[in-house]
Amino acid sequence: MEIYLVGGAVRDRLLGLPIKDRDWVITGSTPEQMIADGFQPVGKDFPVFLHPKTHEEFALARTERKSGHGYHGFTFFADPSVTLEQDLIRRDLTINAMAEATDGKIVDPFNGQQDLEDRLLRHVSDAFLEDPLRLLRVARFAARLAPLGFKVADETMLLMQQISQSGELEHLTPERVWQETERALMEQQPEVFFEVLRQAGALKHLMPELDRLWGVPNPEKWHPEIDTGIHTMMVLQQAVLLGADGPTRFAALAHDFGKGVTPRKFWPSHRGHEEKGREIIEHFCKRLKIPNRYRDLAVLTSVWHTHAHRSQQLRPATILKLLEQTDALRRPARFVAFLIACEADAKGRTGLENNPWPQRNYLIKAQQAAATINAREIVAKGITGVEVGVHLHQARVNAIRQAISNSE
Repeated sequence: MEIYLVGGAVRDRLLGLPIKDRDWVITGSTPEQMIADGFQPVGKDFPVFLHPKTHEEFALARTERKSGHGYHGFTFFADPSVTLEQDLIRRDLTINAMAEATDGKIVDPFNGQQDLEDRLLRHVSDAFLEDPLRLLRVARFAARLAPLGFKVADETMLLMQQISQSGELEHLTPERVWQETERALMEQQPEVFFEVLRQAGALKHLMPELDRLWGVPNPEKWHPEIDTGIHTMMVLQQAVLLGADGPTRFAALAHDFGKGVTPRKFWPSHRGHEEKGREIIEHFCKRLKIPNRYRDLAVLTSVWHTHAHRSQQLRPATILKLLEQTDALRRPARFVAFLIACEADAKGRTGLENNPWPQRNYLIKAQQAAATINAREIVAKGITGVEVGVHLHQARVNAIRQAISNSE
């Protein structure tokens, strides 16, 4: 029996990156021997075991054969005769198909170390075509490793394009598509994930609402970059720079979905795109089973982002309406996330990336002022019935007016 550290742990150690998880492969053993040694079986489709002390995953070396559609459409064979190289050749990328023996020796049958040096994401074999999930994984690795200069190899991109044309993407479950997307959103350069999917021809199948933004023009006066798809990727970049969390990055990604349905005859104007985005985002999130907290913030950002941009020209009563519609008084943390997405939108334009966006502090001061006024204070003055709401509204408007005046 031989034990090898495999996959991401080997790759990340060679790159000098932190190692998050360690996976192991064992050759020359059987499930019965593993259980006898105290390992706990957890694999349903193939033999994977948890170490009795470290609880790390140990898998028996295995081969696989395509037997159906999608990434579940495989049958696996594990036997003491399966070699380490046979196990490694079934992996997606050469940089993930290396192993480290217990003596520290690197086993690298597919030149993964050279691809690390060349900063290439290259498939191991043509078996890459059999699993559509690998297309998403490569796009996510491209986003993760883009800061280090990694690119998808041309020959691998050709295979990814073949997967997109094969119809296999239709067999990916919505949950898995979202899982890979959510992880990609949290990378340092998440825009690379979507750009790679688009280059592979997969974005139009998986996320047509996003894909159709490319080629849709904006007024050059407000958007020097013109193209809505390019703008969206720039907004996502800015959201990262602003320290946005996952839901806020998704809101940045989806904020202009409504522009994708503007009739061509109205270009480059997009009147009403804010409200049009609501239904598109809701359908998008329902299809991919995206959590409600992502959906709700994205809808708010789509519908109200232009109001936030114009907030310094709005009357106090209109600002209060914005605060009420975004539920800012009850959910101030989400309101701040909304403002971060709006600021990313403002800065996600060519040449305007470093411009200040004073609207964020302006609206936070208005929100804080309005929040100091509550119904109890109105009732304490002896006001009752419907008059409570009237006085509460006016008091909040006055508080906002005062806060704005002080700010100016």
